[in-house]
Amino acid sequence: MNGTTLNGARLSILNSRFEGVCRKMANTLLRTGRSGVLNRARDFSCCIVDARSELLSAADCLPIHVLSGPDLMVRSMLAFHPKLHAGDAFLHNSPYHGCSHAADHTILMPVIDGEGRHRFTVLAKAHQADIGNAVPTTYSASAVDVYAEGALIFPAVKVQDRGAVVEDIVRMCQMRIRVPDQWHGDFLAMLGAARIGVAEIERIAAEVGWDLLDAFAVQWLDYSEGRMERAIRGLEPGTGTATATHDPMSGTPAEGIRLNATVSVEPEAGRIHVDLSDNPDALPCGLNLSEACSRTAALTGVFNSIGQGVPRNGGSFRRVDIALREDSVAGIPRHPTSCSMATTNVADRLTAAVQLAFAATSDSLGMAEAGPNLPACKAVIIGHDTRVGRDFVNQMFLGATGGAATAWNDAWLTYGHVGNGGMGFIDSAEQDELLYPIEIVERRVLADTEGAGTHVGAGSLRVEYRATVSALTATYSADGAVNLPQGVHGGGEAGGAAQFHRDGEGVVTPLPASASVRLAPGEGIIAVTPGGGGYGDPKRRKPEKVASAVENMLLTPARARAVYGFDADSGT
Repeated sequence: MNGTTLNGARLSILNSRFEGVCRKMANTLLRTGRSGVLNRARDFSCCIVDARSELLSAADCLPIHVLSGPDLMVRSMLAFHPKLHAGDAFLHNSPYHGCSHAADHTILMPVIDGEGRHRFTVLAKAHQADIGNAVPTTYSASAVDVYAEGALIFPAVKVQDRGAVVEDIVRMCQMRIRVPDQWHGDFLAMLGAARIGVAEIERIAAEVGWDLLDAFAVQWLDYSEGRMERAIRGLEPGTGTATATHDPMSGTPAEGIRLNATVSVEPEAGRIHVDLSDNPDALPCGLNLSEACSRTAALTGVFNSIGQGVPRNGGSFRRVDIALREDSVAGIPRHPTSCSMATTNVADRLTAAVQLAFAATSDSLGMAEAGPNLPACKAVIIGHDTRVGRDFVNQMFLGATGGAATAWNDAWLTYGHVGNGGMGFIDSAEQDELLYPIEIVERRVLADTEGAGTHVGAGSLRVEYRATVSALTATYSADGAVNLPQGVHGGGEAGGAAQFHRDGEGVVTPLPASASVRLAPGEGIIAVTPGGGGYGDPKRRKPEKVASAVENMLLTPARARAVYGFDADSGT
């Protein structure tokens, strides 16, 4: 580093430039991705890891993709490929070597200077609608192990050698994946995004020099660690333990999966400890977490609970100690444990346990429980579109609410779920109807389903869609029907999940929590998504906010009176 010390202005400018690199990569993926998962739902993340394998920049990323995982994947890349060259790139989706889950295909591209030294690594992670699973879905809740899951696993496999694509790997994927052209388009979009990231960092280095960029990386992460330390020193000391429970499904105990977290806040040391070791052993299903998702669920709960103002990067992460147990459903999995759904259901509940544990340490910390994933309006659909003579596989993102209240504000209505963090997009109904043989019949927030409180959680969303001219199969695994999102400090539970089938005659019947449903033309699915829990005593909610909810038909006068003590007729 040649003893270079950057002042605050230069740190801020270079941080903005690195964030700009991430955004350019993301814009490339959004505009060139072939699948609806990328070009409409924006289920991807682009980030930069430094030479010490710490997360440096992750602007506009989905939390579940980047808080932990990029660091672990880069370490795997370096272990498997100690000699790197400019123009190399690696495909990584192994949950046993740092990836979130098998459906999150990730391109890792090292940034190598003119002397052959590895300076940074750029990552483009893109969720895939189909990865060759035995069941045509990106998520497989019922897979007893990775073999039953059926996905191709790539532990940092070289797919570009000094600038030339390794076509052997491409052919392998095209023979296994049900929509080979769609996957190949997404693969090329990821490669393009990574190449842009490398080129942009090289451009910055040509302006200011590699040594200055090294100095920036070290000092920015140290500064972030200091910000995190100061934030923790401003908290109250305490220890709290909490539990959140995933609904029962195939492969789980009859009572569901109880996720436990203990949080200790140590202001004098400037540290937070999150103990996740007291959790069940890995289960014979696809709900187990990868190490990356276990760590990310904990970090998400921490940052959701302590408020804003701390950079989310490897520097601030140094101040959080996370205890995990090997071979646990929420720990470090052993091969061949299936982690097919690691980014969603159990991760959502584990974050909730951390947030609720924070709330147990203080009246002014923590967050209520957000609505868990994956409702049937986020199903993966597969079929043959007779309108154009084309097969299709895509995950729909027709909406979810799920936001939970905090100590300082109401919920974010379109939060989506914990791992999404409100960063993904909701599908355009019109675009989905043009591209697939479906009709979106209804999408609305249900009244009286919010998590009541001084600050309220989001209400439930009701979505109905149906097959039109062609049959299709929709696969989903919805949590939140039995164990409703919890409130804290007197806040109430939110509305729960429910899934229904509507036949061609209009008759509605309940569906199980997890299923693959065949829809003939004219048949449809109704999905109700969970809301989010409330924070604090509902009777302390400001009357004008209750009145606004009644006026906007999110709250009935009867519930306003019974729960909030508000008379809609008198306005008090």
